[in-house]
Amino acid sequence: MLLERIYDEDLAQASYMIGCQAKGEALVVDPRRDIQVYLDLAARHGLTITAVTETHIHADFLSGTRELAAATGATAYVSGEGGEDWTYGFDAELLHDGGTITLGNITVTAKHTPGHTPEHLAYLVTDGAVTDQPGYYLTGDFVFSGDLGRPDLLDEAAGYQDTRFAGAKQLFASLKHAFIDLGDHIQVFPGHGAGSACGKALGALPSTTVGYERKFAWWATYLENDDEQGFIEELLDGQPDAHAYFARMKRQNKQGPAIMGERPVPQEVSATQLSTGMADGSLALVDTRPVEEVHAGTVPGALSLPNLGKAATHIGWAFDPESDDAELVVLAPDAETASEWSDHFVRVGVDRLTGYLPSLEELELSAPAVVAPADLAALRESEPEDYLLDVRNRSEHAAGTIPGAEQLSAGKVLFHQDQLPEGTKLITFCQSGQRNTVASSALRRAGWDVVELQGSYGAWEKEQG
Repeated sequence: MLLERIYDEDLAQASYMIGCQAKGEALVVDPRRDIQVYLDLAARHGLTITAVTETHIHADFLSGTRELAAATGATAYVSGEGGEDWTYGFDAELLHDGGTITLGNITVTAKHTPGHTPEHLAYLVTDGAVTDQPGYYLTGDFVFSGDLGRPDLLDEAAGYQDTRFAGAKQLFASLKHAFIDLGDHIQVFPGHGAGSACGKALGALPSTTVGYERKFAWWATYLENDDEQGFIEELLDGQPDAHAYFARMKRQNKQGPAIMGERPVPQEVSATQLSTGMADGSLALVDTRPVEEVHAGTVPGALSLPNLGKAATHIGWAFDPESDDAELVVLAPDAETASEWSDHFVRVGVDRLTGYLPSLEELELSAPAVVAPADLAALRESEPEDYLLDVRNRSEHAAGTIPGAEQLSAGKVLFHQDQLPEGTKLITFCQSGQRNTVASSALRRAGWDVVELQGSYGAWEKEQG
């Protein structure tokens, strides 16, 4: 049996390939939309992808289940649990609790594990060539290394009201009936790692075991004492901000993400073409340089995404494809590099990267407005109506912030501009400046007057001595 983890550091998201090497068949669980990694992996092992499935209707990335099934002819499976409100809107085989997918001697059994979402499935894997007992558990957003999937995400990001309490109760029950009574030896392979917003304390370990989590996880004592209320209170306390684009992911994953097929190679765009397109709104530039270089001068109206490794996350914050018709041009030396950016973008349903610009030469640049930490107090005194905005997460803001600062995380500012005072200059900061440059560039493109705090909160704190 083959079991391989395919990990996206950008979104801290894990997908898995399970293969029967004797029969040459493979199943992919929770694939992302840039599917070449799965095709290459299957080819390397001499496998044919015959089945694709997912654990639940995801909120943090756009599922590649339809994309991979269309490309390979594999059968797509999705959850049939959770009730009418959680029914997928595209054709696929429905899996219910106890339903199975077979690959030669391998049996993959669906377990209904509601809590994070009502329809959530986890998958027990049995290698029939060795035993008739399961040995592996793909838990999706049910159980993580050291944590659990948050049950408040539907309230936080998808517009539901007070589903967190029912979800927390369901999660407690799922642990009792579909986890702690399993064999301690069973290896657990979760759907996310550290850095994901799908939980508050995810560990960085790629796997764990049922026995280890049952004994050492923060929730273990509550289960041992059957303390449901204590479990609920601790589970819901301190969950991180959910990014606003999660609501779009939830809708599109339920309806069925668009199938892209073979994607065109990004084409080189001239400075003249870019200027014309930015003037009429048909093009938007993504400046991929480090923050310091952007602060020295960039194209007015450009989005600043300084880190390819976080490109999916950041474009989800900075660009809304449902309300913005612009095609994206990325600052990149060649089409190959531009395609790497595109791979990240499509993971969050931003499919508009059509071109690349090799250089900013021949373009008029201007330096975004910034203020040094040493000058912040004087600026605020001279312009007391300015709005000081902390774009870090709630927990960071609560742990310490600049006096007078209001909080709205970088993943929400573009989508919640109604929470900002109109006609006011915004002075923005994060912890070190990277999140801030993404958020502030998106706000400038939306028409806001923004001043970035150089070095952000870390620099300001150091200035205070």
